[in-house]
Amino acid sequence: MKIRLKDYRIAPGEEVDLKKRKTLVTPVYHSKDNYHEMLADHVAKLSELQQRHYADNSHAVLVIFQAMDAAGKDGAIRHVMSGINPQGCQVSSFKHPSATEVQHDFLWRAAIKLPERGQIGIFNRSYYEDVLVVRVHPEILEGQGFPAKRLKGDDLWEDRYRSIRDFERHLHANGTRIVKIFLHLSKEEQRKRFLARIDEPDKNWKLSPSDVEERKFWKDYRKAYEAAISATSSADAPWYVVPADDKENARLIVSQIVLDLLDGLKPHFPKVTAAHEAELQAIRADLIGQRE
Repeated sequence: MKIRLKDYRIAPGEEVDLKKRKTLVTPVYHSKDNYHEMLADHVAKLSELQQRHYADNSHAVLVIFQAMDAAGKDGAIRHVMSGINPQGCQVSSFKHPSATEVQHDFLWRAAIKLPERGQIGIFNRSYYEDVLVVRVHPEILEGQGFPAKRLKGDDLWEDRYRSIRDFERHLHANGTRIVKIFLHLSKEEQRKRFLARIDEPDKNWKLSPSDVEERKFWKDYRKAYEAAISATSSADAPWYVVPADDKENARLIVSQIVLDLLDGLKPHFPKVTAAHEAELQAIRADLIGQRE
């Protein structure tokens, strides 16, 4: 089955209603073996494209993952990027900001983690946390000394959406290509995955009481995601809402998104000039002459 990415891409200006978007769809694979074959094929193609992207050194790529807990961000990153040369990939995770980070604007800590040209940067969560978890829990800003008068009304969030759009437009204009992926998980599937984290000892560390507590704010998070995605999906930095109840299916869709982005850049190995070719041939002759 062909993966139709347009089914998951959010058009600029589109009003997102996550209740109307499925968390489970007909899988693009036919069996477990077929899944592994498809993923291996995607990983191999990504590896080859990444080598050319690194050598080309003309663009940076930024892939942003956002989701509710247990949606599979870590697994998607691990499986999809398994064939990528670590030298050309940077993964950054954003949790609670440090004392230094809260003294800066909300984009600062992400800006210093941006990938260089020739690199693929992966953000596991991102600056979008500051219009998601902070919107659900505005007391976080109060505790950081944020001006109280700025917390009234929706102006703060509209200003932050505008800052994000301008930031991403600036990055695109300077050679960074961005895709943003929201792994769309159902509340019931999250419950099952939380139980699995309790029942499987090697996953106990992945669950804390605060994770379960946040389930009480599910509707608030859904509204925050809908507002953020609707306000910030653009032609230059699109959002994809990927059904995530089926981890394997989600990984195939995610890998296709990254594949299409890299392939669209048409990366190529630098062409050797005539002068450099002559130098290489001279070196070759010299090395052959050194044969013992």
